[in-house]
Amino acid sequence: MIDTHAHLDAATDPPELLIERARKLGVERIVAVGSGIESCRMALRLAAEHDGVFAALGIHPHQAGGGERSRVDELSDLLGAEEAVAVGETGLDFFRDYAPHDEQRRLFERHLELASEHGKPVVVHTRGADEATEEVLAGFSGTVVLHCFSSPSLLSVALDRGYYVSFAGNVTYPNARDLRAAARAVPAERLLVETDTPYLAPQPVRGRPNEPAFVAHTVTALAEARGEDRDEVAERIAANAAAAFGLPP
Repeated sequence: MIDTHAHLDAATDPPELLIERARKLGVERIVAVGSGIESCRMALRLAAEHDGVFAALGIHPHQAGGGERSRVDELSDLLGAEEAVAVGETGLDFFRDYAPHDEQRRLFERHLELASEHGKPVVVHTRGADEATEEVLAGFSGTVVLHCFSSPSLLSVALDRGYYVSFAGNVTYPNARDLRAAARAVPAERLLVETDTPYLAPQPVRGRPNEPAFVAHTVTALAEARGEDRDEVAERIAANAAAAFGLPP
């Protein structure tokens, strides 16, 4: 199994312990996500030190109103590292509204430029900004991963454009029928799974800090929603992640 999106440096337990526990439960690969330059450096360090850990590097839209937005050149340098497999997460968040919308958009567009320059996929966060996200991504021809998918209104766009759609622990929640319906609609070759550690722990462990080891619960929920064999879904997701992020065999 793979966890395609984990903020290991935001968890309470040490990242090394989270990685160890994940491996014991069959989670062999983790994409560690950096949010901001120092967080990106940590993700790269973990990827360099642990087999099966890779790094996605970005400046989060929540950080678009502060000093991090001026460090895009540093981000570009970090993306040259062998361990860096994706740009992001980036995107737009008009729900929390922690940063001006115009600054978020400019930062998002710059991330897309970096993804094109470095030939890497882009990991997209969108909340309360579906229309604007669709508009900004319209001009991007690279690989797109819609992280922690929670925007059913974007599903038709994702399907039409061939985006990867990644589901997190919230798809397991009893009232998340619309997300499970979306999970059924996503083609098998575009389905991904994540924890978004330490957030959104899946239903069987809800209320606890999330961690990569818990991704198995979300795989199970996706398989049940799609009426498919769990092991086959896990294998397909692992293959999809390898294709999306260009991971080694």
